[in-house]
Amino acid sequence: MHWAKEGAFTGEISAPMLLAVGVTHVIIGHSERRQYFNETDDTVNRKLELALESGLTPIVCVGEVLEERQAGLTEDVLRRQCMRAFNGISARKAARLTIAYEPVWAIGTGVTATPSTAIDAHGVIRHEAAKAFGQEFADNLRILYGGSVKSENCTTLLTEEEIDGALVGGASLDPVTFAKIVQY
Repeated sequence: MHWAKEGAFTGEISAPMLLAVGVTHVIIGHSERRQYFNETDDTVNRKLELALESGLTPIVCVGEVLEERQAGLTEDVLRRQCMRAFNGISARKAARLTIAYEPVWAIGTGVTATPSTAIDAHGVIRHEAAKAFGQEFADNLRILYGGSVKSENCTTLLTEEEIDGALVGGASLDPVTFAKIVQY
């Protein structure tokens, strides 16, 4: 979704266009958008603001790349991404917000974060949400895990209380595999 309601932005899709075809949810800040289309924390904020104003349910992706993880910067990256995404947004407006922790180092590599790694990251995200929107909001915020979710690892991840669901990528392309994840 583009951050402008309308205009000459070839290749982009506006919120009104998405709503016109029945879309209810939109993914914002996905690692591929950040990597290939230079989406920044600030454009994530602009898109989040418009999605909320338009009545869409935004799923904001945050997560660190391998180099940041190896340098011990995971918490700093998550704090920065959340702080910038949430900037200027009220708790009332953010009521439909969902966050997806997307460890970029795990995507497409077959490596999945351990449950404790995901729980730690979700804790940082929830803490930032509490600072931005209040503790009650943060306690009820849905935080998904989205790093190489497969039928083989979804049970281990999704049985954790801090993990509220999964953002499924490549595994969603195989109907048999995806059905196993959904059935969980």
